[in-house]
Amino acid sequence: MSNTKYVFVTGGVTSSLGKGIVAASLAKLLQSQEFSVTIQKFDPYLNVDPGTLNPYEHGECFVTDDGAETDLDLGHYERFLNVATTQANNVTTGRVYQSVIEKERRGEFLGKTVQVIPHITNEIKERMQLLGNSGDYDIVITEIGGTVGDIESLPYIETVRQLINELGDENCVVIHLTLIPYLAAAKELKTKPTQHSVKTLMESGIKADVLVCRTEYELTKDLRQKLALFCNVKPEAVIQSIDVNTIYEVPIKMLDEGLDRVVLKKLQLTPKSIHDLSHWQSFLKKLKSPKTTVKIGLVGKYVELQDSYKSILESLIHAGTLHQVAVEVESIHSEHLEQNSPVQYLKGLNGVIVAPGFGERGIEGKIRAVQYVRENNIPFLGICLGMQMAVIEYARNVKGLKAANSTEMDENCQAPVISLMESQKDIENKGGTMRLGAWNCNLEPSSKLVNIYGQSQISERHRHRYEFNNNYSQQLFDEQFKVAGYNPETQLVEIVENTDHPWFVGVQFHPEYKSTVANPHPLFSAFVAAAFSHSQD
Repeated sequence: MSNTKYVFVTGGVTSSLGKGIVAASLAKLLQSQEFSVTIQKFDPYLNVDPGTLNPYEHGECFVTDDGAETDLDLGHYERFLNVATTQANNVTTGRVYQSVIEKERRGEFLGKTVQVIPHITNEIKERMQLLGNSGDYDIVITEIGGTVGDIESLPYIETVRQLINELGDENCVVIHLTLIPYLAAAKELKTKPTQHSVKTLMESGIKADVLVCRTEYELTKDLRQKLALFCNVKPEAVIQSIDVNTIYEVPIKMLDEGLDRVVLKKLQLTPKSIHDLSHWQSFLKKLKSPKTTVKIGLVGKYVELQDSYKSILESLIHAGTLHQVAVEVESIHSEHLEQNSPVQYLKGLNGVIVAPGFGERGIEGKIRAVQYVRENNIPFLGICLGMQMAVIEYARNVKGLKAANSTEMDENCQAPVISLMESQKDIENKGGTMRLGAWNCNLEPSSKLVNIYGQSQISERHRHRYEFNNNYSQQLFDEQFKVAGYNPETQLVEIVENTDHPWFVGVQFHPEYKSTVANPHPLFSAFVAAAFSHSQD
């Protein structure tokens, strides 16, 4: 039997309180004491995975090495812990029900009536313990999506209740994240919403062991004691989570509040070493004291919601901190570039990223952005669709292929320099069918990418259906515009580079998925360095 301990993180009062950040922060503190930790997210929606969800509704879709399309919180887990996640780290209600129904169809339940309890809860239970039973982890932190009291969350809450009974109280901790709102009219913090939330949790048979209280103002000693009394937790288990300037401060705040100490005490565990957060502290110090600033334009189709490009924004923070440069990101809607001159949006920027996306909306604006930065020698990084737009722009404006386009935008275009991948042509279902996960890429020895990565073969994560059409290779590529990287198995063009430019790189993959605090991604690091050089001109 596994000796793994379990931490369950639930939320109350409102969504978007930051359960993922708190879970990642606790994991970081435990990891710094030499515990082997992983985090998993259980989402209550019926989608099988976030791959078909609108970025406006759910933020970005994060992709793992093994090709799982997951919730963006897994990005936080990887960025904080510097450990890769997998398919097993993110489970949705849709995936749970799909699995149970498939078992029923195969006759695995021997004719019994299939019910939420025990069949759905057993499936959830099995998945909650999957990582723990591997024997690789001392502690598994499980984040339950949504808020307590939601109909969708009930099967997960019930499963946690059952697991605590089966595993024993000393092997489980329940952390309840809640909001302490400030009423301006009364000029005071109110605890009643938290009391109601904890009561709802208790009605489901679960007692909160730790309260993490999101607040805009410091919690007084009296307020903490009141929360402890009315919510049936120990005073030291009332943890303040005050608003901070950056999510990377949260682990230090949780350390000061003693969150890890309370959790380890409840789990009857002794730290294997004192905290080693020297690298994290160094990162924070650099983050808070930049020596200069660069302005980066992020051209995208979903810029109204910052979470749509969460990993890109965090990668820029990692890279900027490495160079002690504050990166100011200006979000630019690609549709605005179609209606107005790019000059008013892009002039004065030190670098431009053309972001990933799907569909034809705003495409011409992205192409105009690429043309402007190419002609004005502004450092450029094109990611996935951004790389494809760089290819189309060069084909149209330098090579004279005025009809150049992608078959994603125009199925019948006369010069399809970007086309649907061969392996995608017979696929009808949208979910989980793209080119996903980590794929190898060989770098051309003469390209600047070899120096950037410090190696000749790399592995990066993908999420796309369309690719460069190799039939146009001879017509399009020349001494200036080159293929800098390709997939050794499929010959897929992975990287294009314009050598007649200070820094111009387009990549078919998503480098942002692999950037962490401990290891800023080399592409973003080189891009920010180029932007800094541009700012000095």
